Amino acid sequence: MKSKLLVVAAATPLLALAMATPASAASSTMYHATLNAQNHQTGAAGTFTLTLNGNVATIEEHTMGLAAKFGDGAFPHVQHIHGGAAGTCPTIADDKDGDGVVSTTEGGPSYGAILTTLSVSGGTTPADGVNIKIAPSGAAYDYKRTITLDKATLAALQGGTAVVVVHGDDPSKLSAKAQAAKSEIPGTETLPLAATAPALCGALTAMPMGGASTGGGATSGTQHGGVAGAGVLAIVAAGGVLAYRRRVTATR
Repeated sequence: MKSKLLVVAAATPLLALAMATPASAASSTMYHATLNAQNHQTGAAGTFTLTLNGNVATIEEHTMGLAAKFGDGAFPHVQHIHGGAAGTCPTIADDKDGDGVVSTTEGGPSYGAILTTLSVSGGTTPADGVNIKIAPSGAAYDYKRTITLDKATLAALQGGTAVVVVHGDDPSKLSAKAQAAKSEIPGTETLPLAATAPALCGALTAMPMGGASTGGGATSGTQHGGVAGAGVLAIVAAGGVLAYRRRVTATR
């Protein structure tokens, strides 16, 4: 009887660890995007990570080489998670009017509509998408914020159609025709095209969390975590039985 109690006592902490670890490991999914220059914004680049726990996203972003000044102030760069379309970034072939710039509307078939506004404060809805007062600004910035995502954004992430787009081009790098054009986005018609055209773009893809790829999506990590947990439990249980059998054999 004493040997049985020893085996159970030794196995109990391992069982508790095996049961707790998969749940915590499977609770989050990380998405990553490499932000590449759009519309002749040579030197612009960035990285974007989104760690998702349920519907709460912790976002970290680093950008550089963007337009620095807008009039007398820092250039505001409205930015969003787009989705529901092809899940890709546009190319110059998507420039339909021949001005040398892929506008936000022309890029729509590639990255879709605004789903979440990546503002520095305040609202994060599509309605907040052109509010330059809550946008990050300047030639380079580090952005970090924790926000709650809506169902449409979650669906885009899990479906592989979510794309990060940072808007606001340096007009000096655009053609004369594009410099003279106005933004075509409702509510921004008084702004130049350069203010709202895409400057950076990157598709969001699911990344493995501490192991081999789970195949993407927020639910796949949970499924694999459960399998891993069952495997660990089986190993612990088998080890306990083996230890007990050895103990019994030794005392016979």
